[in-house]
Amino acid sequence: MALVFDEFGRPFIIIKEQEQKTRLRGLDAQKANISSGKAVARILRTSLGPKGMDKMLQSPEGDVTITNDGATILEQIDVDNQIAKLMVELSQSQDY
Repeated sequence: MALVFDEFGRPFIIIKEQEQKTRLRGLDAQKANISSGKAVARILRTSLGPKGMDKMLQSPEGDVTITNDGATILEQIDVDNQIAKLMVELSQSQDY
């Protein structure tokens, strides 16, 4: 692992062990998918309903968006897990 800084001075980590990663299978894959779905739901939960709060989202370029629209929040977040990506795509297709 190496710590590197981009042109704006923000740190990011380079992981050199990518070839050693293994694919999750079975119960571990199910647990990872459930936890990623719960994480996405946790992000959206506080913005729903009559007492929904606004979220302030900052893009990598530094642009700030304030919204309580679930589709906009899902559109702005960056996800790695396939189930979380599926939830984002479902939201976009429903919005369409």
